[in-house]
Amino acid sequence: MNGSNVKRELKIDSATVVLGIETSCDETAAALVMGGNDVLSSVVASQLEVHARFGGVVPEIASRAHLEAITPVIDQAVAKSGLSFDRVDAVAATVGPGLVGALLVGVAAAKSLALTLDVPFVGVNHLEAHLYAAMLDDPNVEFPMLVLLVSGGHTMLVEVRKPGVYQIVGQTRDDAAGEAFDKVARFLDLGYPGGPAIDALAKTGDAEAIDFPRAMLHDGLDVSFSGLKTAVINYVRKNDGAKTSDIVASFQRAVVDVLVAKTMRAAENLGASTVALGGGVAANSLLRSETARACEQKDFRLVLPSLAMCTDNAAMIASAGWHRLQLSGESTLDAGAYPNLGLTVAGV
Repeated sequence: MNGSNVKRELKIDSATVVLGIETSCDETAAALVMGGNDVLSSVVASQLEVHARFGGVVPEIASRAHLEAITPVIDQAVAKSGLSFDRVDAVAATVGPGLVGALLVGVAAAKSLALTLDVPFVGVNHLEAHLYAAMLDDPNVEFPMLVLLVSGGHTMLVEVRKPGVYQIVGQTRDDAAGEAFDKVARFLDLGYPGGPAIDALAKTGDAEAIDFPRAMLHDGLDVSFSGLKTAVINYVRKNDGAKTSDIVASFQRAVVDVLVAKTMRAAENLGASTVALGGGVAANSLLRSETARACEQKDFRLVLPSLAMCTDNAAMIASAGWHRLQLSGESTLDAGAYPNLGLTVAGV
């Protein structure tokens, strides 16, 4: 133990059940995971409709929605698992990065449960949790693993030597890929969230219609999408008659070309055995198919998370919590919320 009030001793093994709680942004989620990768239940309450009319997440509204949903979501996750609260061995919650008000709702709920159940509380780095998402569907991955973690707030290439041992080898210098999707979709009035809207419309367009720039395509492992976003906006302003489907298909192709090229380059440079995707943009159909095609050509084993595991969920939080308990033990109960938390080898 490392200083919390928890008295119950815990051996972390394949029978250990962790209750995970996720409230970093606009999904209230809870899940029970056994042994780090056996998902017993996963419940997500989305606030999508609440925020859609504003074109993005409103922090105060998100926090209030989490407060309303957190207890029913946790109760539902426990009920769906077929277990009781007495069977929970530890409680994990996202402590960052994310919206501070939203994070605090989940952290407070997790600490209260841990105290009530007399079990360890463990704070989880949301970014680290995404590294485990693909392993929930395929736990027998081979290391080293190269993970493309790509979402609305982050785009990075992470070398994972083994659970808890990783380093960022490439990242965005400006906009995250998901942020670029949302901004382009907003400019084209396609609604929120932009990623799924663009993915769907792009299927009806010509991805070769417009030659948008592939910034830094042959330059290192970092990426940049701000210029591409601007190029799309400028093109639309100068070409009133252009088909929106062709615009988004060409834009999406430019993003995916860069992400796949950088991922393959990083995997080759690092001698990776496995390539995996993580984060909300990992649900993009073109990114999934093009990564699969490239991995087949390069003879890399590809591990794709299910669509449910791409978006924010608590199963990955519980999984990361199980690994974090093994690696560094429980968190103290004075741990707070860290909205700007980065990805570090030492964890949170």
